[in-house]
Amino acid sequence: MSARAQRIILLLTDLITISLAWIAYYLVRVRTGWLDVPIEPDFLAPMAFIYVFWGLLFFLVGLYRPFYAASRFDELALLFKTLSFGCLFLFFVIFFDDAGSATSISSRLLIGVYWAILLATVGTGRLVLRSIQRRLLINGIGVHQTIIIGTPERAQQLRDEVRKYPALGLRVAGFIRLEQKWSGPADDPTPVLGGLDDLATVIPGHDIREALIAVDAAEHERLLQIVTRCSAFNIGVKIVPDLYEIISGLAKTNAIYGFPLIDVSPQLMKPWEEGAKRLIDLAVAALVLVVGLPIWLLVALAIKIDSRGPVLYRQERVGMDGKRFRIIKFRSMIADAEKAGPQWAAKIDPRITNVGFILRKLHLDEIPQVWNVLRGEMSLVGPRPERPVFVEELSREIPLYPRRLRVRPGVTGWAQVKHKYDESIEDVRKKVQYDLYYIENMSLRMDMKIIFSTVSHMLLGKGH
Repeated sequence: MSARAQRIILLLTDLITISLAWIAYYLVRVRTGWLDVPIEPDFLAPMAFIYVFWGLLFFLVGLYRPFYAASRFDELALLFKTLSFGCLFLFFVIFFDDAGSATSISSRLLIGVYWAILLATVGTGRLVLRSIQRRLLINGIGVHQTIIIGTPERAQQLRDEVRKYPALGLRVAGFIRLEQKWSGPADDPTPVLGGLDDLATVIPGHDIREALIAVDAAEHERLLQIVTRCSAFNIGVKIVPDLYEIISGLAKTNAIYGFPLIDVSPQLMKPWEEGAKRLIDLAVAALVLVVGLPIWLLVALAIKIDSRGPVLYRQERVGMDGKRFRIIKFRSMIADAEKAGPQWAAKIDPRITNVGFILRKLHLDEIPQVWNVLRGEMSLVGPRPERPVFVEELSREIPLYPRRLRVRPGVTGWAQVKHKYDESIEDVRKKVQYDLYYIENMSLRMDMKIIFSTVSHMLLGKGH
């Protein structure tokens, strides 16, 4: 079942159970005689607000992302917290709306009744839905086609473990060998589909949705090679827990139906955090662009007086999911700085102009990128966008480098505040570690920390 179909079914289930909760609450409020209701309130009109309120809240906290083979306890725990927060919000709305009313205390007490009814109906609906989903997966309906990549012994052990947990919803389509001599035992029904070089044909040919990695814990380089190869495809990548120390800090561990797996590509941020991050991007970018306009006009004039050439510098960069866009910066180098082709900037670079030196020290050359932020090509915080020629080169030389393309590039980032300007491939290698750490630990709190650090760097003139 596709992720979209799962979300639709979840939404329909919630609409039914939320409706049942409202009907029960309405009967308690109006028909029981607990409250003196001189005029019977409308039944249908509030339902539109209720659907929008709970639907939006459920989406923001991530209750509509596919809980594929997820823990039902974890889902119910998130539902409990969401309903509690939502009803608490309604409590304060009622408190301020009818403060002083003789019925306000009873009305607020009924919020607790509504919370209990809602938790019972929506929780039961989701439990029933997940139980049905689990039963279907056990019967082989809606399973994900899966490949196991590894050495013969470990791959077959992992295959046997997966078979013990059919509720995982993983059907092993075959093995991907790491050794040319492995063709699979004659009595094993699971085929060897090829090697790593065959992934481009195996994955679409067998509709593969998941890849499980089974290699020895000591084979660091081989594991990185496998993860890098798999990252080029839109599939889930999981490894067994005893390999966790290899990519410590780069993965999150999930135990599913008692079968522990490490998800190498987990969801980066909750939906509400993603939405809030984008709203902050738009608000700050617009504020910087409009409020600082007089300063940016003076900077443009200084650039024009200092050296010949355009005020703004545009260059093609690679953004999220490999999409290319043109980044905008204040020009800090001479007009034909790269007439000999793309090259790394040096610590003392003769191509940098006098005004450009000041702009770089204060990070002011980056300011026009807020236009890229407004266009949705960049975020305020994220990995720095790189040029296509360097992305291709670095993707070949640095394992996991393409994982930086999973998020919007940023005007500033964790790597920028923790490491110096790129002057060599070794600098890039070091910054990739910071970028990967940021990607797997993204949060609004971390973004705020990076923004404050960047402002501090600007005020202290620590730019390069």
